[in-house]
Amino acid sequence: MRTGAAAGHTGHFHEALLHASDEELLAVVVPFLIGGVTEGEPTVVALGEQHAELVRAALPPEVVDRVGFHPGGDMYRRPASAIRAYRDMLADYTASGADQIRIVGELPTTELGTTWDWWSRYESAVNHSYDEFPLWSMCAYDTRTTAAHVLADVARTHPRTARPRDLHIPNADYVDPGRFLRRRVAFAPDPLELTPPTVDLKDPTTAETRAAIAQLNDGILPPRKLGDLQLAATEAVANGLTHGTPPVVVRCWADTTRIVITVTDRGGGPTDPFAGLQAAAHAPNGGFGLWLAHQLCDHVAMDHAADGFTLRLISGDPYQRINRPPDGKTGP
Repeated sequence: MRTGAAAGHTGHFHEALLHASDEELLAVVVPFLIGGVTEGEPTVVALGEQHAELVRAALPPEVVDRVGFHPGGDMYRRPASAIRAYRDMLADYTASGADQIRIVGELPTTELGTTWDWWSRYESAVNHSYDEFPLWSMCAYDTRTTAAHVLADVARTHPRTARPRDLHIPNADYVDPGRFLRRRVAFAPDPLELTPPTVDLKDPTTAETRAAIAQLNDGILPPRKLGDLQLAATEAVANGLTHGTPPVVVRCWADTTRIVITVTDRGGGPTDPFAGLQAAAHAPNGGFGLWLAHQLCDHVAMDHAADGFTLRLISGDPYQRINRPPDGKTGP
């Protein structure tokens, strides 16, 4: 049986937790966790180290030992990986008979800048991706350090906001995942893309693509990451040649921190709004490769433009980028 604010709810009860002080964070999180432990529900904390220790110190001893603490940085490495890990966790809990699971988590602050675009897609997609489980989750965002455009997306991707004194307020700006994920927002260019590409290939074979990336690497990526990037890029090329509209153009840039690859064709790109985030939905139309790229690269962005579809893959340090799209627009 569902308990607390999620009583009577079916599926994922997804809330934002906006806080401007440690006291505000604890005023929501501590009762949330105590309530879960009291009801015998699996209760999980996936916060960053500082906030996790703050919460741990605030919980009664008889409660803290029954809360599962998972380092937030481990859970939130990549959106598709986070969805896979959480779905495995939730499936294990429900198989063991859980009627409700409570989780409070937060993204590392590094993910709220240059890579926020794919995490905003994650926050929207999980309204659907976790909906088969009796999950009550809270996603914490510090309003002192989180940019306004990120907070705007938080309101669009969370049906409600948790506040102190057991308040759970519907978000008037919430957007259904199907609509949010179909947004046509141009991704911010990596500074390397403002320079001539080192590699510029038209309709390359997968072998030509792999060879070009290997030659470009020159010690930037270790062997395993290089192999992962080659696999992601060749999957993208194969998808473009098979499901897109020719020509398929591959461009590559590199510096000492990262390799940036774009794969462009003249088609409309994947039609599934959840493309890249879950594997099960994609296999029939070649989208499994897109999901694989989201697992293997340090950042993936998709641009649905009027003249075609571009997939950008970054391996290495994805944070060496400007923080906002040129027009500043992030909404649906």
